[in-house]
Amino acid sequence: MNTSTTLWLHRDTSVMLIGLLLLLAWDASGWDLAVMKAIADGHSFPWRSHWLTGLVLHQGGRWLSWGVVAAMVLEAVFYIKPGPSRQKRFAYIAGMVFCALLVPLIKRISLTSCPWDLTDFGGKAHYVSHWAWGMVDGGAGHCFPSGHAVAAFGFFGMYFLWRDHDDKFARGWLMGVLIVGLLFALTQTVRGAHYPSHSAWTAWLCWTVFSALSVLFEVRTALIRQNKAIE
Repeated sequence: MNTSTTLWLHRDTSVMLIGLLLLLAWDASGWDLAVMKAIADGHSFPWRSHWLTGLVLHQGGRWLSWGVVAAMVLEAVFYIKPGPSRQKRFAYIAGMVFCALLVPLIKRISLTSCPWDLTDFGGKAHYVSHWAWGMVDGGAGHCFPSGHAVAAFGFFGMYFLWRDHDDKFARGWLMGVLIVGLLFALTQTVRGAHYPSHSAWTAWLCWTVFSALSVLFEVRTALIRQNKAIE
């Protein structure tokens, strides 16, 4: 691997490990429940069904996400912006779709219920950490991690795809993803749909997926170069 690749690998790994440590510290603190109690108005979440959070930022955010994916597919087909190969562009688009499928798959096996399902907020569930594997909280479950957050953080892939070709564009994209991701995370938190950590774990999963995909491409490139050298 060249110097640039090694630097990216160190940065990607550092972000992943630091993020993991911060998430574990947050989970250990018990602040998830404290935040939800601070947001709730008595036994309910006033923003749960508000048109801005429920319709515009939640439902609208989903449609916007798939619209961006469609635009990315068209851009890759017609190769509008010079840079990565079509193969690499489609690989990263596939990575985004993988993230969009991975999070719901984890949710399907999760026993953690949403905040609005807790007895503290008018539901039937009792708070149980999502790390208490196998422990039922009495609610509907299937709420960890945040599926809506992947509609933003799943686009981390564009940063990884373009950073070696157009660093300014890649950094701008990354900043946009972080802003929209935080907005989507805040939306689901104030609605009572997810604890803050649920969205943060989604961000971490997406970053990890694309870090791994980036490494796979670098290994593939190195093997191709080695085979050509042998020939």
